[in-house]
Amino acid sequence: MSAVSDGPGVPPGPPAPDVVLRSTRVVLPGGVRPAAVEIAGGRIRAVREHSAPPVPGQVLRDYGDAALLPGLVDTHVHVNDPGRSDWEGFSTATAAAAAGGITTLVDMPLNSLPPTTDPAALTVKRATAREQAHVDVGFWGGAVPGNLGRLGPLHAAGVFGFKCFLSPSGVEEFPHLDPAALERAVRACAALDALLIVHAEDPHHLAAAPDGSRRYADFLASRPPAAEHAAVERLLDLAERYRARVHILHLSAATALPALAAARAAGVRVTVETCPHFLTLTAEEIPDGATEFKCCPPIRDAANREALWAGLAAGTIDAVVSDHSPATADLKVPDFGAAWGGISSLQLTLPAVWTAARPRGHDLADVVGWMAAGPAALAGLGHRKGALAPGHDADIAVFDPEAAFTVDPAALHHRNPVTAYAGRTLHGQVRETWLRGELIAVRGRVLARTGRLIDRDRAPAPAATPVRSSTTP
Repeated sequence: MSAVSDGPGVPPGPPAPDVVLRSTRVVLPGGVRPAAVEIAGGRIRAVREHSAPPVPGQVLRDYGDAALLPGLVDTHVHVNDPGRSDWEGFSTATAAAAAGGITTLVDMPLNSLPPTTDPAALTVKRATAREQAHVDVGFWGGAVPGNLGRLGPLHAAGVFGFKCFLSPSGVEEFPHLDPAALERAVRACAALDALLIVHAEDPHHLAAAPDGSRRYADFLASRPPAAEHAAVERLLDLAERYRARVHILHLSAATALPALAAARAAGVRVTVETCPHFLTLTAEEIPDGATEFKCCPPIRDAANREALWAGLAAGTIDAVVSDHSPATADLKVPDFGAAWGGISSLQLTLPAVWTAARPRGHDLADVVGWMAAGPAALAGLGHRKGALAPGHDADIAVFDPEAAFTVDPAALHHRNPVTAYAGRTLHGQVRETWLRGELIAVRGRVLARTGRLIDRDRAPAPAATPVRSSTTP
């Protein structure tokens, strides 16, 4: 269970009028069909037949054959705020999310200063996010060598789980766990029944990317699939031993899928995510020096990409999330050894995945399962996010699946206009985004800052008064 945590003493704004959103293509838990979605008090009151007339006092918005999707849930976002807000920030990240049909995100605990590794740091993170959020925001905690005996208070403070690295994270303030520390972390999370989310690359299989190399092939060779596979095997063994809940972040190496499927069949409590860049891009097409494509683990070859799609189709992979990890342009030097690793894509995840899913025979219901329902379930939000169902928050993306556009980085809300998708033609445009029954974005223009902070197992607090935003693309 999760709850709103906006802070006490702020009176709610005036209630929005009841609204009915209607379309011939509504993506519901049972499939895609014509329907009318009734919204009242920020929640979905009912899903009715498409032909049902609105009652007096309701505002009807008919979208024709544009698709109505539940707002996406992105559980893997590096906002980097406070401390590295020149890389990104809550205002720009959540505006990008709103423009891209994402209504809930969960922020990663590293790259901000301080990292979210104790309750005091979480308080700082919440204070930074509270007045900037255009969409709902939750937080992961961090599991690092210095706090493994003190995860309980951070868990009680409301984080959704704990992230750790098995190889160096890239920032000194968030060190990785060696095998003994990983076992301590798994044991501690099992005692709390907390979710441990893991950057799974074994450092013994990694080699330093050659300094001064512009060649993508050199970087790719430094992070082989065996690094992921070995780390996954170790984690699965510990999860089985301690009956812990574990989650594999940004799976890149499809060679790990059989072990993951077998472990799940044996009752191991493991879930898996992958990312749009692993499903849409390939090593063969990455130019030398193009470090906007650098990420860890890396984008692999086309055969690996198709094997990841097979893992999605088989249900071995539970979710597709962005791993939005931006940086300033000066950190993306054309040297794969020195450049910051991370793909900036938050606003583009839905059209990127849809562009690749459609020719492979997948429909919008599949995409919603991977990008809304799956991540919502992972974070324990499935009772109120990720589906167009009565009682859920009225978080809705109005999506035109047939529209095409060319990515212009300057038109994105991301703080820094560096993205691996620059110049690509993508299919599917988000026309509108609704958060708890309020229209927050129209065709890329963000209208309102009404996001709330959400956490785990806390009593609701009054909502903040909506703040109108002047943010534009």
